[in-house]
Amino acid sequence: MDEDTEKDAADQNEEKSDISEPPESPPSDVSPEEATQGSDSDLDVKDPRKAFAGIKGADLYLEACRLMEVVPVSYFAQNLSEPYINLNHHGLGPKGAKAIAIALVSNAAVTHLELEDNHILAEGAICIVEMLRENRSLQELNISNNHLDTEGAEAIAGLLLDNASHLHTLHLSGNSFGDEAASCLADALLSNFQVKKLDLSHNEFSEKGGHLLGQMLAVNTALEILDLSWNHLRRKGTMALGPGLKVNAALKILNLSWNCIGNEGAQAIGDALKVNTVLIHLDISNNQINNEGVKKLCKGLKVNGTLRVLKMANNLLTVEGATELVGSVKKNANSVMEEINISNVLVNETFIRLLESAYLIRPELNVIYGEVEGSISKIPKQYPNPMKVIQKYVNEQKLQLWEFFGKMDKDGNMKIPVSIFRTAMMQQTKIHLNRVQIAELVRILDRNQTGIVDYSHLKEQKPEEKPEKEEMKEEEVKK
Repeated sequence: MDEDTEKDAADQNEEKSDISEPPESPPSDVSPEEATQGSDSDLDVKDPRKAFAGIKGADLYLEACRLMEVVPVSYFAQNLSEPYINLNHHGLGPKGAKAIAIALVSNAAVTHLELEDNHILAEGAICIVEMLRENRSLQELNISNNHLDTEGAEAIAGLLLDNASHLHTLHLSGNSFGDEAASCLADALLSNFQVKKLDLSHNEFSEKGGHLLGQMLAVNTALEILDLSWNHLRRKGTMALGPGLKVNAALKILNLSWNCIGNEGAQAIGDALKVNTVLIHLDISNNQINNEGVKKLCKGLKVNGTLRVLKMANNLLTVEGATELVGSVKKNANSVMEEINISNVLVNETFIRLLESAYLIRPELNVIYGEVEGSISKIPKQYPNPMKVIQKYVNEQKLQLWEFFGKMDKDGNMKIPVSIFRTAMMQQTKIHLNRVQIAELVRILDRNQTGIVDYSHLKEQKPEEKPEKEEMKEEEVKK
């Protein structure tokens, strides 16, 4: 080989070596979009349509992972054009969260992102917050159980204070938030008009946190669902929360279970219920409330005209307290109560008679209680399957099952609120079902306990002719 040929070969080898080396990381002031220019994705996407629809986003994510020196999550890269992405329990860490954030800055498809239990820390939360300031599509975010601590809470509070995102649902459960975090979050929520659902359960808010959150509730006009379960509000914290709940005009669902609020907390809530006109669902289960606390709570229930669901399971009340609860609802002409859950309370026949009389006045009411005293040895009375009773009737009338339920459906959308459905079934005269059978019917038609009886699937079913023929054969045999 001559001298010129050797030189050419050496130059070619040097060029190949340069190409095979990874490009240098761009400086930190270069945007993610600039960083990805000219880069190629090595992601093997099985669905070509997804690859075509999200190729820019996938390339951006892969480049971000390369810069962060983290392993890409192929599921995320392949689903950037989908509205819902679940990355719970993926071990992303702060750097993995940053790569996710970079990929979502300009994404217009993802509306619901799950990032629970990824140890993203405050560092990762800060990256997510910066992304949310630019992103215009994300509406629901779950970053629970990520060890965000106060620093992470401060970053999120800054976002909420500026109303700088489009989030309406935010899950922050289990992030070791204490009263310092409560302070910055409460301050931010004083003027936030975006977030409607906020989960702050399983944190470490104490009595001071209750005071701060109470001040927030007195002013906030957007928050509709607030979960404060499994904190440490205790009696004084709930008493401080009460005044805010009195004047709040937005909150519809409040969960205060497992906060050790005691009788004093029950009294504060009772006082709030006297004047509150928006709360429809209250959970104060597992809170060391006894019969005295129930009496104080009932002072509010006797006049309240909006609360529909009251959950009080696993407190210290007895049948005396249970009687007080049912009696206060029965006597309140303005009550719209649909469900009272005292599932651990052992009741007696006197209570059952009171409950039956309450049901006559309020057929929509459903009280979930424990065993009836002295009934353990009795054999439970068996009633005919309610669906079979209804099916027999519609067969006789030459109707379809969905048509029977459709007569109760004022909106005609094949979805009936459980309270309305229960009332309609109690009041209809075509067939006779008792409350036990109607409860079973609700269980069948609302298996996921959504509070809605959805019978739309029945329209797709053909009329059941076979059972009717079988019944005719049985009657012939009897003859």
